[in-house]
Amino acid sequence: MALGWVVDWAVVLMGGFMVALVFTNVVLHAFQRDIAWTTELCELMMVWVTFLGAAAAARRGAHMAITEIVDLTRGRGRLALEATIQLGVTVVLALLTVYGWSLANSMWGTLLTVLDWPMAVQYLALPVGSALALVFTVWDLALILRGRSRAERMDASISSGA
Repeated sequence: MALGWVVDWAVVLMGGFMVALVFTNVVLHAFQRDIAWTTELCELMMVWVTFLGAAAAARRGAHMAITEIVDLTRGRGRLALEATIQLGVTVVLALLTVYGWSLANSMWGTLLTVLDWPMAVQYLALPVGSALALVFTVWDLALILRGRSRAERMDASISSGA
């Protein structure tokens, strides 16, 4: 599955584009010039980078976690605890996806001030990023249920692009 690769590159490309836009605008400020829409576009892209970056972190199991209890368990008990945690994360991500979609849908009639785009474009980052993180979390949960250790799961997620 190349989904992980697509998410990673989307974050990299948007981040690079934001840096270029901000740099260009800073240089233009030195000459009393300005590209008005860059600030709003960079804000929009930052929201997208945040949620896509969260999905990329979910793919790698890189979100901050308190692991003391998990680290004390071994074998099947550890896998059961990890599965329970991922199941809880799955529920939260599903709720964020559903309610985020509802929120984004309610914003189609409101326009961004400078870009004049529907505000929903910015709000869609929440359900899209949450849905992508949900895919990666369910993939990890499936690997846990197959008895894979954390190290094996991270290798499988990165090598498969999931």
